[in-house]
Amino acid sequence: MITKPKGTKDIYGKKAKVWKYIEEVIDSVMEKYNYNYIRTPIFESSELFHRGIGDSSDIVKKETYDFKDRGERNMTLRPEGTAGVVRSFIENKMYGENLPIKVYYYGTMYRYERPQAGRERELTQFGMEILGSDDALADAEMIGAAVNIYKMIGLKNIKVMINSLGDKESRDSYRKALVEHFKPHITDLCEDCKERINKNPLRILDCKVDSDKEIMKNAPSMIDYLNKESKERFEKVKEYLDLLEIEYEVDPTIVRGLDYYSHTVFEIKMVREKDASLALGGGGRYNDLVEILEGPTTPCIGFAAGLDRIVMTLEEEEIKVPIKEELECFILYVNEEEKKYATYLSQEIRMAGFSCDTEYTGRSLKAQFKQADRLKSKFLILLNSEDINNGQVTIKNNKTKEEEKIEIEYLLYYLDEHVQDEDYLEYNMDKDCDCDGNCKHSHKEEGHTCTCHKKENRGEDNE
Repeated sequence: MITKPKGTKDIYGKKAKVWKYIEEVIDSVMEKYNYNYIRTPIFESSELFHRGIGDSSDIVKKETYDFKDRGERNMTLRPEGTAGVVRSFIENKMYGENLPIKVYYYGTMYRYERPQAGRERELTQFGMEILGSDDALADAEMIGAAVNIYKMIGLKNIKVMINSLGDKESRDSYRKALVEHFKPHITDLCEDCKERINKNPLRILDCKVDSDKEIMKNAPSMIDYLNKESKERFEKVKEYLDLLEIEYEVDPTIVRGLDYYSHTVFEIKMVREKDASLALGGGGRYNDLVEILEGPTTPCIGFAAGLDRIVMTLEEEEIKVPIKEELECFILYVNEEEKKYATYLSQEIRMAGFSCDTEYTGRSLKAQFKQADRLKSKFLILLNSEDINNGQVTIKNNKTKEEEKIEIEYLLYYLDEHVQDEDYLEYNMDKDCDCDGNCKHSHKEEGHTCTCHKKENRGEDNE
């Protein structure tokens, strides 16, 4: 039997619906923030990632899937999304358009690393980029958009950790301080850190192997080496975050894992009672990357998060999302004449906007009823030849078991009215109302009227 490669997974059934729900939330929030969707190739020239991400990063050194195509060109499966977006920005001359360009994406990325919970070799990432603005407000707004996405998905106790890497002058001063701090103890650090001290000493702070050593805990803080301009900019970012009422904490150890960051860098975590905080995503400003990839000087900021980690967190925290698991109607039949009519009728129902299914495997009528139950169909449409000839069908509410015979020409009107009522009832049955913060009556309780949940577009109190 052929099996899936290590570090990949199949997504189907209920879990696939959760994934789609998350994407829908992302689409909705991004539309509100005026971001446009962008899609870039899954594989690109290897040079793009080596120049864009940086040769000193672990991704380029250890994790990229590199290959030669049939034209002997060096290609790489994308390990992250920012470099491809920047390449597209330059190649399509977006810099000549009305700046800033605000785009978002979600898609598969590939990193050859040790598979673990929430971190696979094939991962799905969501990201957003603002290209063409150096305003501190852009930094704060992006952090706010990310926080709002997590909250709308249902995650709680979201915490923002921020830091500043400053401008080139600030980073040069800080690099010298780090080298002086670590060099006398370099033999005590891991092999990667021994190499990083010469190429990019800031990456030593991101080391997972030596993170608990005293030499790491006593390392100089980047904040202390920011020049006046960089300090003022960082204070401005914090001021805007305060205005947006986004809680944050300054964490001097945040440097991010890629070489192209400058000024604001941030991570978003979920604080948990039992375990350590869980990192959900992060990003930062990269004002030099467009120029490194031979484009015009363009200040940018970006954010990325793994959807795998979000889904895993929803499961661990037992957070339910409002996915639609039920079918709206199922058509049952017995003979060939009824089957042909079921084919026609199912098409009409679907085109009217309702989810509908029918029988495809030759099951008996009894088995069809069981199949409808497995699909959680709200309504059953029972066909028989005599009714069809009389222009009628029998429709059954699969929850109340009530059924009635109606004229076929009124079927869509019937579904339009009754399916919406079922959806509304189902949505509210398990909700607790909160009248002025004191009322905790369940909507299942008879005789209780509450005004906190209104029937959408109807202006009626729910009882």
